[in-house]
Parts: sequence; structure tokens; C-alpha cells
Amino acid sequence: MADTVESAPAGRKQRSVRVVLLALMIAMMLAMLDNMIVGTAMPTIVGELGGLEHLSWVVTGYTLATAASTPIWGKLGDMYGRKGAFLSSIVIFLIGSALSGMAQNMGELIGFRAVQGLGAGGLMVGVMAIIGDLVPPRERGKYQGMMAGVMALAMIGGPLVGGTITDNWGWRWSFYINLPLGAVALVLVTAVLHLPKKRSQAGIDYLGVVLLTVGITSIVLVTTWGGSEYAWSSPRILELIALGVVALVGFVLWQTKAAEPVLPLHIFRSRNFTLMSVIGFITGFVMFGATLFLPLYQQAVQGASATNSGLLLLPMLGAMMVTSMVAGRVTTNSGRYKIFPIAGGVLMIAGLYLMSLMDTGTTRLTSGLYMAVLGLGMGCLMQITMLVAQNSVEMKDMGVASSSTTLFRTLGSSFGVAVMGALFNNRVKDVMAERAGALGKNITEQSAQLDAKSLKKLPPLAREAYQHAVSAGTHSAFLLGAVIAVLVLLAAFFVKEVPLRGGPQAPKSDEPEAAVPPLAEAV
Repeated sequence: MADTVESAPAGRKQRSVRVVLLALMIAMMLAMLDNMIVGTAMPTIVGELGGLEHLSWVVTGYTLATAASTPIWGKLGDMYGRKGAFLSSIVIFLIGSALSGMAQNMGELIGFRAVQGLGAGGLMVGVMAIIGDLVPPRERGKYQGMMAGVMALAMIGGPLVGGTITDNWGWRWSFYINLPLGAVALVLVTAVLHLPKKRSQAGIDYLGVVLLTVGITSIVLVTTWGGSEYAWSSPRILELIALGVVALVGFVLWQTKAAEPVLPLHIFRSRNFTLMSVIGFITGFVMFGATLFLPLYQQAVQGASATNSGLLLLPMLGAMMVTSMVAGRVTTNSGRYKIFPIAGGVLMIAGLYLMSLMDTGTTRLTSGLYMAVLGLGMGCLMQITMLVAQNSVEMKDMGVASSSTTLFRTLGSSFGVAVMGALFNNRVKDVMAERAGALGKNITEQSAQLDAKSLKKLPPLAREAYQHAVSAGTHSAFLLGAVIAVLVLLAAFFVKEVPLRGGPQAPKSDEPEAAVPPLAEAV
């Protein structure tokens, strides 16, 4: 990038960066929209392909492949060049999308979704790592609002787009819609993005890849199956826990010996990087738990439709986007950032505690205000964690830093959905049994989460009992989230405010944060 951009006028530089960022945001949108669009289309897909008993694997296969491939894509970008790795991930994602759209049975769809997930693992990592290469941390705050906006748009628009596409074009277009968007991203990235080519002499750490993949897969399966497909104390879950622990311990030991480790452990010597990994994990835990149970509460207790429940998340997502933009601007102008993890921790705890107070009489206005408080907290954390993590490592480790941060957030979301989900389901079943006796127990025997059609069919007494049960379940889930979020606040106090690269003052530290990237000056 340096040899092509340094000679260009300043205005041309900025235009090139903006075009590249447009392509990166499209790729980011693809990764974030997919599950939300497909989730809306699933009832129609099952109706045509059958295989209801394998339904969960359509999502699980994608999630597993994404989580397992995320750190590998980051390392490949560091070793062989970020542009090639990113373009490869887009191509694999589009191939998986096209094949998923052509699937003739549930088995094919699950397999093709796994291919799609392999590509998706490189999309988010590629976006973050390339931005880390192009834009110095001090200037990166300007673009945080753009990334937060894409995230909010995906969360709100996903169900709406999925429903519209499925109703008017058929479920296969929920996959085919990725193709034109991906093609635009491919063309723009190929034409405009110019990064130095790399060629590592070391081979790929295959043993590390296998051990990490087995460990991550075991963790995701435990959090996906535990308490739903299998009891937490069942032999299958205990076997997966044992396999995951052995694989991850073996992975850590091997990384100390590997010539080119897939996840260099030295990056965790930076206090800031380790703290950002912890904060990212907890943010994922809280955020995905909240976005799962809030629509359920709004539909079951407040009477919102499935479509409207997505729109009712606007206070949280809007507050998150605005705060992220403000945090980015303040960070760019002042170079200060420690205040945002601290403020984010306080606001997140407050928002989750307030939402734990919601009951059957809470109005939409009140719940919207509570959601906005949580959104303000998440807005202070979402992009700052990645920015500080990238600023905490040398440029040669930018890919693994981005992939590790993304992976911790992904694993946090898996744990959040599993733990909060188990607590929610148990509470709902207990309250239903208390309020509606044997009828309530029978209603929630198969699942504690009822869809809108099932809810309307319930007798008035059972429906009222279910509303109280969901209210009690969300109370327990959000209260747990508030307790877990305390760890964000504790971690934030230990963050060391190292000057961001690309600012007016050169860092004076012996930590890896002090390495000034040569590419920063190019942009």
C-alpha cells in the first residue's frame, strides 16, 4: 500500500480508503446478516426439505465452521498476505451460499452451510485486520460509527429482509442474495486494495490447527447441546468437555514449541490484549443473550409481533451506534480511551439490572429506556476492544490479534446463549408448573420457548401463566448478565492507556504497543 499510496494526493488517498472500507463493510454485512436472514426462512425450508430433527444443525454447522476457522484465517493473513486470505474467504463464502441455495435435502443444506461458515470465519477477521493495516489506531475511531451502523442494520434488517425474501422470492434467495453483494465486494477489494505481498518460509502449524479446531468444536457443541439435546450430566456432554479440555491444553503446550504457531502465546503477554480478550468474551456473552431474550419477552409478554420485536430493539441498537461514533471521535481527537471500557462496564451493569426488573406490567417505553442504557454500554465497548487489542501487538501479529478477539467474542456469545438459556428455560418451567399445575408442565415439557401461534392457542389461564413465567425467566437471565458484566468493569480498571499508534506522540513503552506501523503513514 505504501508504494502506491504515498505518491498519491491526500484527497485520492482518502477516496481509496473509503472505497476499500465500503467493500469491507459489505463483507462484514454478509457475515452478520446471514444467520438472521436464514433464521427467518427456516420454517419454510423445513416445510420443503423436511428433516425437522436436524434443524438445529443448519445453524450449528455454520457456527462451528465459523468459530473453528476464525483463528486460522487470521494466521494465514499474517503469513501469506491479508488481501489473498480475505478474497479467498469471500469466494468460499459465496460458493457455500450458492450451494446452500441449491440444496435438495437437509443433509446437503447442513454440509453446504458448513462450507459457508468456513468462509464466514475469514470475513470478520479480514475486515478488522485490513482496517488495522490501513488505518492507524489513532485515526480508526472515525470509522467506528460505520462498523456499529452495519452491525445495527444487520440486527434490525436481517429478520425483515429474510421474511420479505422468503415470502416473495422463496427461501433459496435467502442464500442467493449473498452472491451479488459478495461480487461487488470482490471487485472493489481486487481493484482498490493494495497491500504488500508476504510469503512465509515456515509451514502451516497443522497440529495446532487440529488441536484448536477440536477444542473449539467441543466447546461450541457443549454450549449448544447442553441442557437441550442432552442433559448437562449426560455421558455425551461430559465426553465433549473432557475432549475439549484435553485438546485445548495440548494446543497451549504445542504452541510453545511450534515454529510458526497458529496463535502465538506471546501476544497475551500484553496486559491490554489479555484484558480486551476478557472484555470481548463478556460483551459477547451479554449482547447475544440480550438479543435472544428481549424479542422473546416482547412477543410473549408485551404482545409484539415477530417483525415488530426486531424493530423494538432499535433503542438498544441506536444507542449502541451513537455511542460508538462518539467514542470513536473522542478517541481520535484526544487519543484517550480507558474511560470508555469503564463507562461501558458501568452502563452495561446498570442496563442489565434495569432489564431484570421488567415484569408483565412493564410498558414498551420503559423497556425501551432500559434497552437504551444497555446499548450505551455496549457502544462504549464493541469497537474499542478491537482497537486496543490491535494497538497492543506488533503489525506482524495483526491478523491473529483480530482473529483472537473475534473468537473470544464468538465463544462468549455461545456461552451466553447456553448459560442464560438454561437458566431461562428452567425458570419458565418452574413458574409454569407453579401457576398452571400439570397443564403448565405439559405445555413447556418439550420447549420453554413458544412461538406466536402456539401462544395464541393456549387457554387464557395458561397464557397468563406463561407471560409471568417468561417475565421470571428474563429476570433471572438478565440478573445473571449484570453479575457477569461486573467483570468488564474490573478488567477495565486495569487497562493501561498506551498512546495509540499514528498519533502526534510516539509511544514510550517497552510493550509491543510501542511498535509504530510503517503503513500508518501511508494512509
